[in-house]
Amino acid sequence: MNNFWENIFRYPRFFISSFTGLIFVLLTPLKSFLKTSKLRFILTLFIVGGILIVYFIIKNMVVI
Repeated sequence: MNNFWENIFRYPRFFISSFTGLIFVLLTPLKSFLKTSKLRFILTLFIVGGILIVYFIIKNMVVI
């Protein structure tokens, strides 16, 4: 039974390390966009646009 609880307590550490690895793998291709200024500008526009879209969606969902 002691082995069971030891394994249960390992799951949060496994989840955090797996999630960090996933984020790293997904963001690695974006490094190629940062090499040229034109693509860097486009990537910045997409990030700012995404943040604004999420902001306005949440703002309109909260309004009663």
